[in-house]
Amino acid sequence: MVFLRVNRGKVKENNSSNKKRTTRKKEKQDIAKELEESLCDPFKVANPIKRLIKIKQFPWTERQKEFFRIALHPSTNVVFVDGPAGSAKTLLSVYCALQLLNMKAIEDIMYLRSAVESSAHSLGFLPGSAEDKLRFYNLPFLDKLDELLVNTRAEKLEEEKRISMFPVNFARGMNWTGKCIILDEAQNSTVKEITTVLTRLGRGSKCFVLADPMQTDLKSQHLSGGFESLSKTFNDEESLQMGVYSFSFTEDDIMRSELVKFLIKKLRDIE
Repeated sequence: MVFLRVNRGKVKENNSSNKKRTTRKKEKQDIAKELEESLCDPFKVANPIKRLIKIKQFPWTERQKEFFRIALHPSTNVVFVDGPAGSAKTLLSVYCALQLLNMKAIEDIMYLRSAVESSAHSLGFLPGSAEDKLRFYNLPFLDKLDELLVNTRAEKLEEEKRISMFPVNFARGMNWTGKCIILDEAQNSTVKEITTVLTRLGRGSKCFVLADPMQTDLKSQHLSGGFESLSKTFNDEESLQMGVYSFSFTEDDIMRSELVKFLIKKLRDIE
């Protein structure tokens, strides 16, 4: 009888150990499943737009339609875009940003530029507050919104905090989640400035980095535009796997006018 009691005790002990091992194994499996689900969980914006924005359509070129396919794809994170004046780089980026708002893929649009004067001569003192002074740099963005918006005003989107405009140096220390960032005139941005913008990108954010290397306004011999070197750095298969693209427009994509198309082609010859 004693022998049987000992045996039963061992059986109970073994059963208890097996249950503990099974429980621990299940806990590990549950944790692994939760982790996998969290990594695969699609990003959802906290404050999506409630009313769709009506956007004007244009006779886009095939290359511009290809840009839409890349820019609006869920796996795309960053697009370096270069092209001549008039090839609609800013217009296309603002169009895609508005579409992303309508798709509830982002919460708002941020327009950034380096505070570099687009002229060979300084404008000197500009009247008004800091916001008034920076307004001059934001005119291309506001102009493109006016071109694209049908029943909505840019001022209304600004009031609703769906659009905002900053100089690049305001980006330091920020963390952008669920935003579309448009870094315009990036031929005037240094490697450090572009890097600062790109390293602010959090979950659910996209960035379009736009440049026309023909129109750099950097005057200092100690400064050089960072767009071309960064665009080349990220123009490889490894970058594509991470959703980073380099995209180019040509003179054939110029929408501004036939005159601008002619001028750009002639100016290319004297570079």
